[in-house]
Amino acid sequence: MKKNLEFSVILIFALSFSLVAQSAPQKVTDTNTPLHALQPDYPVPYGPAKAEDIKAILDRVYTYLDSSTPVKVIDGKSKAEITDMTKLTTDAVFDPGVFRLISYEWGVTYGGMLLAGEASGDDKFTEYTLKRMGLIAGVAGYFRDKTQAGLSGNNPVRSVLDPRALDDAGSMCAAMIKSFETDNNLRVRPYIDKYINYISKKQLRLTDGTLARNRPQPNTLWLDDLYMSVPALAQMGKLTGSNDYFEDACRQVIQFSQRMFNKEKGVYMHGWVEDMEPHPEFYWARCNGWALLAMTELLDAMPSGYPLKKDILEQYRAHVKGLSSYQSGSGFWHQLMDRSDTYLETSATAIFTYCIAHGVNMGWIDAKAYGPVAVLGWNAVQTKVNNLGQVEGTCVGTGMAFDPAFYYHRPVNVAAAHGYGPVIMAGAEMLKLIKHYEIVINDSAVMFYKLGTDWRNYR
Repeated sequence: MKKNLEFSVILIFALSFSLVAQSAPQKVTDTNTPLHALQPDYPVPYGPAKAEDIKAILDRVYTYLDSSTPVKVIDGKSKAEITDMTKLTTDAVFDPGVFRLISYEWGVTYGGMLLAGEASGDDKFTEYTLKRMGLIAGVAGYFRDKTQAGLSGNNPVRSVLDPRALDDAGSMCAAMIKSFETDNNLRVRPYIDKYINYISKKQLRLTDGTLARNRPQPNTLWLDDLYMSVPALAQMGKLTGSNDYFEDACRQVIQFSQRMFNKEKGVYMHGWVEDMEPHPEFYWARCNGWALLAMTELLDAMPSGYPLKKDILEQYRAHVKGLSSYQSGSGFWHQLMDRSDTYLETSATAIFTYCIAHGVNMGWIDAKAYGPVAVLGWNAVQTKVNNLGQVEGTCVGTGMAFDPAFYYHRPVNVAAAHGYGPVIMAGAEMLKLIKHYEIVINDSAVMFYKLGTDWRNYR
């Protein structure tokens, strides 16, 4: 009896061991597994996005922004809404939302909404901009008349009627021209002229005509100012047909680049001071985004035969090449692009994604080389749009500094307005990109082919 029991125990143990051995995962080796086909653990989605997924992101951001920037004027004292624009008073203000209706950041957003409307065919994006531009023009007309009648002091449209910095003028001017070309709202036309007059005739310039500021040092160049000036000049050249605006815009890009573009690295430093030597070079991501976006808009606006267009295109290509070398494996760019211990930043990543995707769509740069950069960039950006439609991971407004700690520790915030317009632009341009090319995973990697190509011949 005892022997039978011992035999049963041994048999059960042997059977159990056999079952465990059979259920244990097989050890992966080079001889039993095609290792090249193993799935990597990507930190963001990999591969081309679907149109419906891109549109869903755009819709989510739109819904948040539409509710966060009401198209409404109220009495600043009583808080009652003023629905009849003929009954405005000097106490009238825009109903405060999360974001201001008039700012350089929102100039980017207005342009982005127009682009999203064009790319998606959904008029709600276009109407977002047109409604708010119409409201701004109506309020500006009232306060313009009051100012001419002797009313002094600040008002909700002071920066429209009396721009005092490139931040006031450039981005809003470019967006207002695009809006005017969309609906021909003549009420906005006088304010386009006020903006461009400030840029062309009032802003501080160096002796060679380069736009400058006396902040934080005398005769300082901010790379950001390429965006605060060049798109407005470019759009005005397109609107009026005057080459003077194109000449000034090209001069800014060329002269900023001569002083601030590091040819070896292929990226720009943030700030340049006329009497400083040597210059500390901090390659802040978003200012590089503003520079690339300025060149992108200038290339779009210039006539094909304009003499300096080839120079701007050459600079654009050099910048794209340099920027692409700093993209991280997650698709984002770092706050300081050449310092991987700085945080991954959303707004710059979105701007680069838009500009590179647009360059591919326009044929300015090679789709095979740079299309995957845009795809990876968008895959990163869309992970930062939360369920509410807020854009996370955006650096707040940033001045200039000559030490690294300043850039390393700038806060991020969902209320940083700089992230929203670029995300909308990036999504809109990606909608175009996926229509223009065969974008597939071939041998585990993103590849771009011309439409109609049987890419399976290249597996």
